[in-house]
Amino acid sequence: STEVVMVDEVPFSLGVTIVKPLSVFGHGITDIEIHYLQIKFTAIGVYLDPEIVTHLQQWKGKTGTDLAEDDDFFEALIRAPVDKFVRVVVIKEIKGSQYGVQLESAVRDRLAAVDKYEDEEEAALEQVVEFFQSKYFKKNSVLTFYFPATSGSAEIVFAAEGKEESKLKVENANVVEMIQKWYLGGTRGVSPATISSLATALSAELSK
Repeated sequence: STEVVMVDEVPFSLGVTIVKPLSVFGHGITDIEIHYLQIKFTAIGVYLDPEIVTHLQQWKGKTGTDLAEDDDFFEALIRAPVDKFVRVVVIKEIKGSQYGVQLESAVRDRLAAVDKYEDEEEAALEQVVEFFQSKYFKKNSVLTFYFPATSGSAEIVFAAEGKEESKLKVENANVVEMIQKWYLGGTRGVSPATISSLATALSAELSK
């Protein structure tokens, strides 16, 4: 299908197939405001196995607004044993190292808060930071995170025009969980717009 959803002038296909067909359930941007100017950094699309709704039945009948504020709901979404795929497209160029530092501190803080930041996690996180260190996120570069249903691993792929794809597999389940939480973690997610969009779509799916 050639149908797309536009996220701030960036097209996202309505579905992707990695192992199974996944559908776009949420999208949004990351941005900051500086002196009343909104600076947009990335556009995000979240793809899920439609089977996700079978794992979220206890929230049937809740509005999107309710779900967006319910961190237990997003906890259940992250724990659900279905494939998840996050596609991030660069709007404003930055160094990969800057992105890596943001990701690192978000993941480390979350791990420390639940007392799971040990040597193994630190080593896995260092690998992730190193992966981004040499990259340059020019406009329209694409970063994807694939979280397979059954394993506590993640595959990160970075693609920029004219460059070969780079891939990294993250095998530490605690680090993988917190990367998911950075993008899909309810009220503490990096993109409130994406969380709100996910909540609205899942509320609609659950009421079918």
